[in-house]
Amino acid sequence: MALSDEERATLERWVRRRKSSQALALRSRIVLACARGATNNDVAAQLGVNQATVSKWRSRFVARRLEGLTDEPRPGAPRTVTDDDVERVVVKTLTDKPRDATHWSSRDMAKATGMSQTTVSRIWRAFGLKPWRTDTFKLSEDPMFIEKVRDIVGLYLNPPERAVVLCVDEKSQVQALDRTQPILPMRPGTPERHTHDYVRHGVTSLFAALNIATGAVIHETHRRHRTTEFNKFLVAIDKAVPAELDVHLVLDNASSHKTLTIHRWLLRHPRFHLHFTPTSSSWLNLIERWFAELTNRWLRRGTHRSVRALEASLKEWAETWNENPRPYVWHKTADEILETLAAYCERISDSGH
Repeated sequence: MALSDEERATLERWVRRRKSSQALALRSRIVLACARGATNNDVAAQLGVNQATVSKWRSRFVARRLEGLTDEPRPGAPRTVTDDDVERVVVKTLTDKPRDATHWSSRDMAKATGMSQTTVSRIWRAFGLKPWRTDTFKLSEDPMFIEKVRDIVGLYLNPPERAVVLCVDEKSQVQALDRTQPILPMRPGTPERHTHDYVRHGVTSLFAALNIATGAVIHETHRRHRTTEFNKFLVAIDKAVPAELDVHLVLDNASSHKTLTIHRWLLRHPRFHLHFTPTSSSWLNLIERWFAELTNRWLRRGTHRSVRALEASLKEWAETWNENPRPYVWHKTADEILETLAAYCERISDSGH
């Protein structure tokens, strides 16, 4: 059995290649041994296989060469969903809507295309289509957007020396909520249960400043969130930060942050420097990430029978956090953020809306 140079090189590569299946490697060894002039019995004894196995793959190679060594398609039911059917479902999902709904369900799409609901679901999973889901977004219209992004991201990635960078905001209107009936605790096989309705006992506001270097949080609660309360919080920050350090505050454009009272206070405290996020860009302020963790881990399922109890609860959670603070690490550069937003703007400008 003669081999061409190309066939011999391919067979030897299949034998050595780590990603080759064990079956293909064995078949390649059989053909190479036969090509050296060995009989079927000799090859079977050398490789520890049955003589019929050697005969089978020797004959397959003679008949079909290298293609004969690969596994043939296994018999099965013929394919019922064609590529055109798949394309029809995908295009209809992306470009059309049902007459009686804002989005497709798998059953509606199955009815419209004449396919089964299971088939539609498989096609959607294959192409990552989820018509029932929606996300929110809002692009900033701040004329100084680029400059502010570069300023704040620069603080995160390369903070100034002999200075502390604090992300500041107020979580306003935090409600003291109590369920109308006692909560039933979790049991094996049964989740925790509580009533869908609740009683409001008032609101408070949490003022917080996140140190981006350490993750520690300076915090206060106030029943209101006016300029007066923000000014008190600035005083608290001034007391908490060592006097020899400058203070850079990242904060949003709330009116209470820009009043004449605050401006005068800043003039008397020149070590404070304010960096305002662009409008509609709260995602640039890392304190929002801390507020989200507070909400998900403490407030959403918490119950409080008074504002005083709520304020004590907020203080307890913040102090527990400060026992082992974890800073949030910012990774993306300003250029990467701006490039992503530019590509997104191109997408929505081409959407026809």
